[in-house]
Amino acid sequence: MRSPYQNLPRRAFWRTGVRNQDWLGGDTDLWQPKFEITPEMRVMTAGSCFAQHIARHLRARGQNVIDTEPPPRRMKPETARAFGYLLYSARYGNIYTARQLLQVMQEATGVFPRPPIAWERDGRWFDAIRPSVEPEGLDSPEEVAVHRRHHLKSVRRALRQADVFVFTLGLTEAWEDLETGRIFPTAPGTIAGSYDPARCSFRNFTHAEVLADFLAFRKIALRNRPGLKFLLTVSPVPLTATASGSHVLPATIYSKSVLRAVAGQLTQEFDDIDYFPSYEIISTPFLGRTFYDDTLRAVAPEGVETVMRIFFEGRTGSSSPEIEQNPAAPARARSDDVVCEEVLLEAFAR
Repeated sequence: MRSPYQNLPRRAFWRTGVRNQDWLGGDTDLWQPKFEITPEMRVMTAGSCFAQHIARHLRARGQNVIDTEPPPRRMKPETARAFGYLLYSARYGNIYTARQLLQVMQEATGVFPRPPIAWERDGRWFDAIRPSVEPEGLDSPEEVAVHRRHHLKSVRRALRQADVFVFTLGLTEAWEDLETGRIFPTAPGTIAGSYDPARCSFRNFTHAEVLADFLAFRKIALRNRPGLKFLLTVSPVPLTATASGSHVLPATIYSKSVLRAVAGQLTQEFDDIDYFPSYEIISTPFLGRTFYDDTLRAVAPEGVETVMRIFFEGRTGSSSPEIEQNPAAPARARSDDVVCEEVLLEAFAR
């Protein structure tokens, strides 16, 4: 008697793939890459807060990570990160939703030019699409517009250089400008600006919307960079707060479930899209340990190290890296080293 299960690899069975697995040091066989990512390939990174860990580790392992908006000379690394440098391949800050990613790339490539939106706080002005990159704000809305034009050129240049685009899907919840349809990375009134329900509304994107947004982005990306590959992850970081009306726990599960389902469908349908399971590694209860810190939100350093070890193990077929560490780009970081606008919502909890 024959069965279609009898010749499957160990990873296909729960007992050998999960229960008996050494997650902290063994060869997990958790990820089988669709395509090769060699050290010399140019990688563009973007996404939600957790994506900063991925970008940092890629640099530290010697990967050719694009940076078209480097910090000024002699700026200390901690200052640079506070001003949005060294986080991603351009200074766009965190991009939490697929709709925000699509709009940034539409604007950068000239598909859909949009006027900048400036938020005010204490007489200083902030780019509403990336309000955290200038912590002290700028002198005027006009200066915001000048900075944004320079930034968009850098985004376009990064896209046209990239061989692989690594994107971490973070949220389905967002705030939308009713006049323009622009999606903000955080609600007005969190960093700057003021919330006006007549001008800004809450959105909670569906599976169909997230899928359509990423497909539209992919079309733009391939038009500007034929042959580009896409590597998706889903952030394991729960929501700080939800405006959906639900309890924050089921709201988090909804958001992550939608994003994971979209990533899965994209991976199944397109040869140029792959998925790396960082979300599963951190969030699953089946490993017999937690990779979150005491907040139960932020990923502890051990969790980040485990994720990246499995990533490089899958990429090289070995748990040891094939490229030398870059001493100028230390990989290990505390969980509070990431720059994350969403965590500021905690201040509004009563």
